[in-house]
Amino acid sequence: MIRYGILGFGLHAVKRLMPGFTQAQHCTVTGLWRRDQQKAQDAVRQYRQFPLRAYDSPEALCSSSEIDAIFVASPDALHLEHALIALKHNKPVLCEKPMAMSVAECEGMIEAADREGVLLGIAQNFRFERSVNRLREMVAARSIGKPLLAQSEFHYPALHSPRTWIADASLACGGPIGDVAVHCIDALRYILQDEVASVFSCGQHDENSGRLESAAMLLLEFQKGTIANVTVSARSDYRTPLWITGDRGLLGAEDALTVEHPITLQLKPAAGDPVTEQVSNESAYADQVDAFALSIEQGVPFAAPGIEGLQNQRVLDAAYRSLESGISQKL
Repeated sequence: MIRYGILGFGLHAVKRLMPGFTQAQHCTVTGLWRRDQQKAQDAVRQYRQFPLRAYDSPEALCSSSEIDAIFVASPDALHLEHALIALKHNKPVLCEKPMAMSVAECEGMIEAADREGVLLGIAQNFRFERSVNRLREMVAARSIGKPLLAQSEFHYPALHSPRTWIADASLACGGPIGDVAVHCIDALRYILQDEVASVFSCGQHDENSGRLESAAMLLLEFQKGTIANVTVSARSDYRTPLWITGDRGLLGAEDALTVEHPITLQLKPAAGDPVTEQVSNESAYADQVDAFALSIEQGVPFAAPGIEGLQNQRVLDAAYRSLESGISQKL
């Protein structure tokens, strides 16, 4: 049983991680740290079903003999610092997306993990969703022939989010590109089993966004020829549609990436009758922390190792270069 410590116990931990740990079979949570110590103590009292202890610093959490692995869920700008502290103490690290603030920071994390011989994973939780894995299986089976076009969207209302740091350019990797386009990018890379060759992006700002974009569109060209459109916004109701058009059909779903309710996947072959399949992603967060635990204990390959976070960050960095220059960027 792997004992996790959560570095950065904010809204994401409350809304997603702790419900996941409640379902998990191979791990639990025994420690946490958050910047507000009073809120940290409140969390300990709230989750009495776990053997939780609040630590007064990241160093104290990572050095504890009661912690086996660290889940880094702090703001993006702290990922590098917190991962390096954990790795220094020989603790495997599962780091939230986006992996860091830049490619250079991601490379530093991977180099440190390799040097210490410690496991580094990225919490790209959609890789543990049933919907995403079924789409990957159907694309690999050529159910729609050769993938020609793809569309992935992620919209959410951020103006009144309790995650106040996501509007702070000193703490967030970006606006919705860094926050959620990284999910779309990773899902498409994973489903298509292909890498992005170039990216062109354009974005919008409003009176509340400051230096960060409020909405954006990315055009991705993949190495095998698929062209993908990624559309994200932090000013719209929650939606996560994903569709892939092939030369022999259409595949996808509305709200394909959600964990909130069952999803109806749709396969519309060019020849033949449409097929629907209902799947649920409700166990994705539990499956993610269990998978990382099994990787630590048994060496089972983890679906999102550090190199995958680096690949996503390369696309993000290129997207922001394109946003500034107005020119398509090759990777």
